[in-house]
Amino acid sequence: MGIKFRLIVMNFLQYAIWGSWLISLGAYLGGGLQFTGLQIGSFFATMGIASLFMPALMGIIADRWIPAQKLLGICQLISAGFLVAAASQTAYGPLYTCMLMSVMFYMPTIALSNSVAYNALDLAKLDAVKHFPPIRVWGTVGFIAAMWFVDLVQIGGVQIKLTYWQLYVSAILSLILAIYSFTLPGCPVSHARKSQSWIDTLGLRAFALFKEKRMAIFFIFSMLLGAALQITNAFGDSYIQNFGTMPQYADSPIVRHSVILLSLSQMSETFCILLIPFFLRRFGIKWVMLISMLAWVLRFGFFGIGNPGSGAVFLILSMIVYGVAFDFFNISGSLFVEKETTPDIRSSAQGVFMIMTNGLGAFFGSYAAGSRCFRLARIMVYLCGLRAGRRHRLRNGLPLQTQARRDGGRKPLTSNPRHNKRPETITFRPFSFIIQSSQRISTELSP
Repeated sequence: MGIKFRLIVMNFLQYAIWGSWLISLGAYLGGGLQFTGLQIGSFFATMGIASLFMPALMGIIADRWIPAQKLLGICQLISAGFLVAAASQTAYGPLYTCMLMSVMFYMPTIALSNSVAYNALDLAKLDAVKHFPPIRVWGTVGFIAAMWFVDLVQIGGVQIKLTYWQLYVSAILSLILAIYSFTLPGCPVSHARKSQSWIDTLGLRAFALFKEKRMAIFFIFSMLLGAALQITNAFGDSYIQNFGTMPQYADSPIVRHSVILLSLSQMSETFCILLIPFFLRRFGIKWVMLISMLAWVLRFGFFGIGNPGSGAVFLILSMIVYGVAFDFFNISGSLFVEKETTPDIRSSAQGVFMIMTNGLGAFFGSYAAGSRCFRLARIMVYLCGLRAGRRHRLRNGLPLQTQARRDGGRKPLTSNPRHNKRPETITFRPFSFIIQSSQRISTELSP
């Protein structure tokens, strides 16, 4: 078995573990366990917490004490154990704790797997710049394959993506990779003590770049972009699933296989990586970053006005444009950091870039998305509920009557009985009203 094929297997498993639950977990937490938006957001914020310090910590351990391939296996084994424990939990506290611990040991394995691959290619006298990208692409293929698996396979007549079985799938893959990692080529360990401060050891000196205005603006924007990414990571599947509450979309293939629809984003990501060299040569780093910003606007705009019916094309366009939005900024951002920093802090500066996007951005974005999505829906229901309910009754030939909200025996708000009527009771589900609003916008845009 050639070393390149062995590294392809490692990358496939590495990202299939993540793809088994990252996109579909929100729908299980909100639909199966009835968690609130803020609670759902907290689960995705665990990746931000882990990214703040765990990769750096495990990197130090791999450099000094435990070979990277063995540490990769140990981390995957521990992560798998916590995933198994998480699958059996239904209460928020225990489930959150198990997922947090699992993610704490999974996130460092992304960097560790890259280190193992670079070392193996070096031992085989292969150019990493030439041979690693085609190997890494198989990681995205693994992510997509796992998404399709949990969407298409059913247990007890229910899709895996809607149950705790997605965590078991991830745990099994993690266990396989843990065992497989110990068979990979050994990575060197340096036991020599380096005379440097703990600030340099942890790569904190690169934070001095915030003194430069343009670097500070870049890093802050990176954090905001990382925060925006969590909206669809955490709630994209739940958003599409809630279209199923409307009779006209209940049997829609897009609703039933929402994870497959979302996997188009990863397919687009794979293709757009190939376009980056051309765009960089033709337009330069800054214009590529501006194109990425526009793509993010289109990503959320198309996602908002799309629907599983006549607006399905907007949902598909949202997935396609994601590749430009995600890849163009990540690659051009990394190159921007590379060109704007000195060699002595270049690696640490790349670490700061990742902390801002996958650390702080993911942390704040997950909580903000969980809080705002649900709060916005409630505010819109409160302000527009009466009008929407009246239109619904007129459209369906129902009597124009409203049901007063229980007010605990309080006196009427005004002396006019007409003003004391409350909007009819609405069975509220996350995003339901936002979906109805986007429906009206889509109808207006349709020819």
